[in-house]
Amino acid sequence: MGATQKNAGSERVTESLAALSRRVEELETQMAFQDDIHESLNATVAKQDAEILELKRQFSILSGRLKDIGDASSGGEQQDETPPHY
Repeated sequence: MGATQKNAGSERVTESLAALSRRVEELETQMAFQDDIHESLNATVAKQDAEILELKRQFSILSGRLKDIGDASSGGEQQDETPPHY
């Protein structure tokens, strides 16, 4: 093998290593970006979970109040089903 062939082979190896290095850097950048998105989505889901729990609590309270109002109004005189203007 001549010196020219060794230099050409060495250059190809160097170029391949440089290309692999660039690809690894790209993948690391993409992974960091995906990690950031994952953390952001996780925080959003946690916030929405807390909001859903609060809305369920409020719904339960309002449902109980509505039931109490219904019980109180049906406990007295029977109300006409038809409004008075008919």
